[in-house]
Amino acid sequence: MTTHATPLVVGLVSVSDRASKGEYKDEGIPALKTWLAGAIAAPAWRDETRLIADEQPVIEATLKALVDECGCHLVLTTGGTGPAPRDVTPEATLAVADKPMPGFGEQMRQISLRFVPTAILSRQVAVIRGKALIINLPGQPKSIRETLEGLKDAAGKPVVHGIFAAVPYCIDLIGGPYIETHDAVVKSFRPKSALRPKPAP
Repeated sequence: MTTHATPLVVGLVSVSDRASKGEYKDEGIPALKTWLAGAIAAPAWRDETRLIADEQPVIEATLKALVDECGCHLVLTTGGTGPAPRDVTPEATLAVADKPMPGFGEQMRQISLRFVPTAILSRQVAVIRGKALIINLPGQPKSIRETLEGLKDAAGKPVVHGIFAAVPYCIDLIGGPYIETHDAVVKSFRPKSALRPKPAP
């Protein structure tokens, strides 16, 4: 049985021609690190980061390496999900998939449409490869947080659930570490039969 002793390994991939060439500073990976640090309560986790160009073979090879060689349980990508000719992150993600997980993309667009009408142009997808969950996220830090965390009212009650609420249970089901989150950031959802006692302090 997987326990809190198993570290969580998260791959963070920023897909950007210009940032990968050093023409501007990447903001996607720092935004992801900051959000995950505030959201994950357990287990201990570490990241594997990659900054790469919008080239489908490069994206595919990077995702495969993160899962197959680095042992990532979760891979989050940012960038390259729009309709422009160079936006090929979804194609690369689907190409390395064992199973598509369409609900994540559907929910991401529902969340983002609460903020901007152009969210309908997003083509983000999520897939399972081996024992890892791979999710395409937006490229902007504000959109990354909104997508992961969802939309809350003035009292802090979720109006639209962020996608990360479903991530821990998904990773349970594919054999990864048992992830607990800080409820104030995002409350993870599991059926009662899948809940485990919280470890003693």
